[in-house]
Amino acid sequence: MPRRERPLDDGDDRLLRFAADLRRLRVKAGNPSYRELAKRAHYSAGTLSEAAGGRKLPSMAVTVAYAKACGADPAEWEARWRSLAEESNRPDPSETAGETPPYVGLRSFGPKDANRFFGRERLVEKVVAHLSRHRFIAVLGASGSGKSSLLRAGLVPALGSHPVLAITPGTHPLRECAVHLAARLGVTPGGLLAELTGDPRNLGLATRQLLARHASATDVVLVVDQFEEIFTLCPDLAERAAFIAALVAAARDPDSRTRVILGVRTDFYPHCARYPDLAEVLQDSQVLVGPMTTEELRRAITQPAVDMGYRVEVALVSRLVADATGQPGVLPLVSHALLEAWGRRRGNTVTLAGYEATGGIERAVARTSEEVYSALGPERQALARQVFLRLTALGEGTEDTKRRITRGEIEHPDTAAVLERLAGARLVTLDDDTVELAHEEVIRSWPRLRDWLTEDREGLRIHRRITEAAQAWESEDRDEGALYRGTRLAVARDWAAGNHSLLSPGERGFLEAGIAAEAREQEAARRRTRRLRQLAALLAVLLVLATTTTVYAFRAQRTVTQQRDIALSQKVAAEATDLRDANPALSAQLSLAAYRLSPTGEARDSLLGTFAVPYATRLTGHGSRVNTVAVSADGRRLVTASRDRTVRVWDVGDPHRPRHLLTLTGHSDNVNAAAFSPDGRTVATAAWDNTARLWDITAPGRPRQLAVLPHPMGVNAVAFSPDGHTVATAGSDRTARLWNVRDHRLRATLTGHGDGLVSVAFSPDGRTLATASFDDTARLWDIADPRRPVPLAAPIGHTDSVNMVAFSPDGRLLATAGNDGTTRVWDLTDPRRPLQRTSLEAHTDRVSSVAFSPDRHTVATGGYDRTALLWETDAERVAARLCRLAHPRITAPEWDRYFSGLPYRPPCP
Repeated sequence: MPRRERPLDDGDDRLLRFAADLRRLRVKAGNPSYRELAKRAHYSAGTLSEAAGGRKLPSMAVTVAYAKACGADPAEWEARWRSLAEESNRPDPSETAGETPPYVGLRSFGPKDANRFFGRERLVEKVVAHLSRHRFIAVLGASGSGKSSLLRAGLVPALGSHPVLAITPGTHPLRECAVHLAARLGVTPGGLLAELTGDPRNLGLATRQLLARHASATDVVLVVDQFEEIFTLCPDLAERAAFIAALVAAARDPDSRTRVILGVRTDFYPHCARYPDLAEVLQDSQVLVGPMTTEELRRAITQPAVDMGYRVEVALVSRLVADATGQPGVLPLVSHALLEAWGRRRGNTVTLAGYEATGGIERAVARTSEEVYSALGPERQALARQVFLRLTALGEGTEDTKRRITRGEIEHPDTAAVLERLAGARLVTLDDDTVELAHEEVIRSWPRLRDWLTEDREGLRIHRRITEAAQAWESEDRDEGALYRGTRLAVARDWAAGNHSLLSPGERGFLEAGIAAEAREQEAARRRTRRLRQLAALLAVLLVLATTTTVYAFRAQRTVTQQRDIALSQKVAAEATDLRDANPALSAQLSLAAYRLSPTGEARDSLLGTFAVPYATRLTGHGSRVNTVAVSADGRRLVTASRDRTVRVWDVGDPHRPRHLLTLTGHSDNVNAAAFSPDGRTVATAAWDNTARLWDITAPGRPRQLAVLPHPMGVNAVAFSPDGHTVATAGSDRTARLWNVRDHRLRATLTGHGDGLVSVAFSPDGRTLATASFDDTARLWDIADPRRPVPLAAPIGHTDSVNMVAFSPDGRLLATAGNDGTTRVWDLTDPRRPLQRTSLEAHTDRVSSVAFSPDRHTVATGGYDRTALLWETDAERVAARLCRLAHPRITAPEWDRYFSGLPYRPPCP
């Protein structure tokens, strides 16, 4: 019923002095009119006049605005206002004692609080409607959005005749479910827990048994509030999965009489998706709890007070609606601020001044928490700190959440007194044997608690794991198998050394038992080690005796083996020497095997002799004679052209392990020549099928033919220009042709030779082309304009066919090799008047190939006389004569490999 106003007391004198001081501020500011002050303060003149009238305490915002308009310090006046509000709005203890407040503060509404639960009527109807269509639904919302209150104070009363079982999962969700069901069924929890653990489908049977016991025609509604606790508090993944399976099975069973409602924080919704069955049943059955509308907030603020005979100032309602509208998770703060403001009411009116004295919704929780904590003595403050830390579950990628604990987890003489103080301030809620935070908003809103949680977060995690392990140890009758060992025990022991006072007796007992068990195991290990050492000593003596008896036999056997290995090594070395010319690779392998078998003199000579063979390794795979090889500019790839009509591309980055990359097929006759483009991405091939072809080899294992470049007769040679834009081909039709690499069009045809062309080469600057022909001549062409090439000079020649032409690296020399057994070097200082510098005449048969060294001072030639020669280009003499080779010819690309530093070994050093 309505309460009368309290009589005036000393607080009213203070109010008059406060108003007088406000008026003095106006005088000091030059005594402006209230209308002028209103322009500065942005409040009406009437409001400012009433603030300085002394009839009632103005709001803090009006006070601060008045002071700023008069040029005073707003912080000083805010502090004065708070001090006065604290005194003038403190309720009469005689009036407050024994009264039931209209607001519940931080704690969630329960079924008994249904008469104080307002503002969520439409949402309750929506949940009931969903429940009528689905057997499994989830109520989702942010922390502080009012999920628990909606379920317990809104939904449970609305379900009417439905039997309702409301639980929170806690550390052991199956056990919690079994305890509540067993109490309703009148059976022992242990037996029911064993049934639920053995088969999750037994939960549906148990709920049907509950309906039969109460002869109910409706379904059982199982409400699992704070479902996120199975992720934050339940450490047993198997029990977590079994609990989820039991809930899903109870709702899915064809004969199900169970409907399940989960209250889940939205930040834990992704955790639910990790369980396929749970994710499936939640697909179309979710209700989202969002912020209250303005009208819903007004009902939640005013209706509880009106129903209990109180009145809420309109200004306070407007202020709260403005502060809370659209903010998720703000409802606990609103409820707590209203509870604190009700405690500071004036008569039967909850005032704006009382609300502002609490610090508003942003600071009310922190203010209450700090006041309660500060009122405790130092020893009890330390105990309260331990209580709050134990009541918090640290988040793993999510916000920290509250945690339910038993009173026995904190054993201290003052525990009961501290818990009563905290519960009296509605910061914690107490059950028969459990304690938990009234709401997670305490964690978010109290700075001191946040600081405690961040000081040593990893230490808190260690402590929490110790607590859970100690509880599991106790539940398993102190089984030694549940004790910490090894690294976990060492980490826990190191942390406990500096935080011994934070451990409960049970936790200390758990660690001490682990340390004692480890000591016993170490002592047992030491005894086993001593026994093993004694046994090892005995075995060592026996081993010495056995070794002594066998050493003589071993030496005799070794001598026989050595003699056998020497003879076999000599035989294999001789065979390797005989095979060296015919099969160098096999010869090298046999030489190495012989040396490893026994390093005799013959084996050593045979192994060193392998270095006289010009091969790093063999490349096999062609079905007929290999006509030519070419190496890419970076030296990592090799192309071989064969009479078997194919071209093969090899990876020779590791010369001892070459890899076959590509096989280019498409020619219908002998492939006589191949060349890499300067960038190594394109290969040109020439064959006797009257075509040259361009190939893209960039795609591993998948060559692509780019173009077919036709000749009237067979094509004998091909070469790329240094810039890669032009490719030259030489054919038996007595012509050389220049092609555009990009569009594959013919740029020019070079005519003038009297017989087929067999070789073509570009100068290093790309401006000159050299051609060689069976007509006993080589020719030079100016191709500065590839569309109009012109001869540079009269043909230069031999007395027989010219087989190959090669430019020196600087382009100043040209070498030609002929069937007349000579190699001639020409000075191209004036390419229009080439001068023969020297004629190299030492081969006894046709010279088939020629190449310059990188410094241009050495020329290598290979002939049909099965010899290769090195020449100095500055003197008419043989510089060095190489050993006889197994190949009938040495081709120019082979010498290119040698001079470019690739792994090609010359026959002689």
